[in-house]
Amino acid sequence: MPAQDSIDALISYFDKMIPLNNDEKELVKKTFHHRLYRKRQYVLQEGDVCVHINFVVRGCLRMYKIDDQGNTHVLHFAAENYWINDLGSFHGLHPSGLNIDALEDTVVLQISRDDMITLYTQAPKFDRIFRVLIENSYVRLQQRLLQNISSTAEERYKSFLEVYPHLANRLAQVQIAAFLGITPEFLSRLRNRMSKPPKTKS
Repeated sequence: MPAQDSIDALISYFDKMIPLNNDEKELVKKTFHHRLYRKRQYVLQEGDVCVHINFVVRGCLRMYKIDDQGNTHVLHFAAENYWINDLGSFHGLHPSGLNIDALEDTVVLQISRDDMITLYTQAPKFDRIFRVLIENSYVRLQQRLLQNISSTAEERYKSFLEVYPHLANRLAQVQIAAFLGITPEFLSRLRNRMSKPPKTKS
């Protein structure tokens, strides 16, 4: 995807939240940078400082943690029109404990910490936009935590289908299972059970 088309997609995204004037659109063009990540390429590796916020134009990224036993725990998927980064590392400038990589060839628009400050200073409207984005992300995180401690695997899978309907057939079963906190085999049995029509009473 050409860089200009990517920028136009981001400007359209912002416009739907709060309409931008021409100066603000030009500022977006100056501060966001087009980048292509190939499938399996890292956007962020554990131990590195997260230096960008990423807006996905096309493709899919995942953010995950590998525990001491070698198990993968997926925290977040980001496909088209989603944002992804390790916010704590980005703002605190400390090494990240997370990984972000590409599950597909993925086009992103990135903004650095310094450019983000420039954006806030020169166009305060973006301070409001990103505050709303972070608040929405925090709400989703709370909901995810509550699900993990109070919902069944089937309920978590149904929620995944509601939040990520466009990814259900794009992601490998092992990725979805790592997000839900179950094994791929259990997810397969769960899908089979849910796909069967309910028994009717005779």
